[in-house]
Amino acid sequence: MNAGRTARERARAELTDEIKAVARRQLATVGAEGLSLRAVSRELGMVSSALYRYFPSRDDLLTVLIIDAYDALGEAAEAAAIKSGASFAVGGATPDAEPPDGGLAPPPGSWDPLQTWVAVFSAVRDWARSNPQQYALIYGSPVLGYQAPQTTVQPAIRVPILMLGILQQAHAEGRLAPLDDAPEPDGVLAGQVAVLVGLAPGVPPSVLLRMVIVWTQLFGMINFELFGQLVGSMDPADEFFASATRQMAAFVGVS
Repeated sequence: MNAGRTARERARAELTDEIKAVARRQLATVGAEGLSLRAVSRELGMVSSALYRYFPSRDDLLTVLIIDAYDALGEAAEAAAIKSGASFAVGGATPDAEPPDGGLAPPPGSWDPLQTWVAVFSAVRDWARSNPQQYALIYGSPVLGYQAPQTTVQPAIRVPILMLGILQQAHAEGRLAPLDDAPEPDGVLAGQVAVLVGLAPGVPPSVLLRMVIVWTQLFGMINFELFGQLVGSMDPADEFFASATRQMAAFVGVS
């Protein structure tokens, strides 16, 4: 009976993956607002009532696709950090974890915060360029009538948490350059930044504020590139992105 349950679970997991694969193809043609459970069931040769046992509504399917996209992006960024030799725990991995592709990690003690910063930013951009429809689902226009549930929050913050980790470790090692010209947040802004203090203990609030600025700048640049806003100016955007990545690192004291 245990074997039977395992087989049923495996079959359910395989069909769930097929449903999501078809839904992603729909995203590429009709967009998130046009996603239809009936259309997905037709392509799979299922009756719609059977599909509803897996995803009760379009929004339930959207939520899973959104979580998958955030997780895939986070995994790509975290893998790049580990491969660069990050000297702090990344995504639950220990600092000396083997790089995801089986390559050789830099020797202990040779961690370069700037190298990890550049690697993470490049990985985020590379993933977005390789998965434009999934990227658009999480960073494009909001889906009319859809309200993302709380379950999407943790996957969504994997990249900024990773950025905070770089800052915290660099600060702990005395390798975060002082930002004497960075204003301290006050008023409502100070309260908002205070939420981040618990995520990166020891990092000055002025640096944390700049980190949020950089976080929005990263995805703003990628949006401009993917959605054609750099055509006729910084296109191709390779050199622009590389230069901006290093300038943003300096903006938060990573050098």
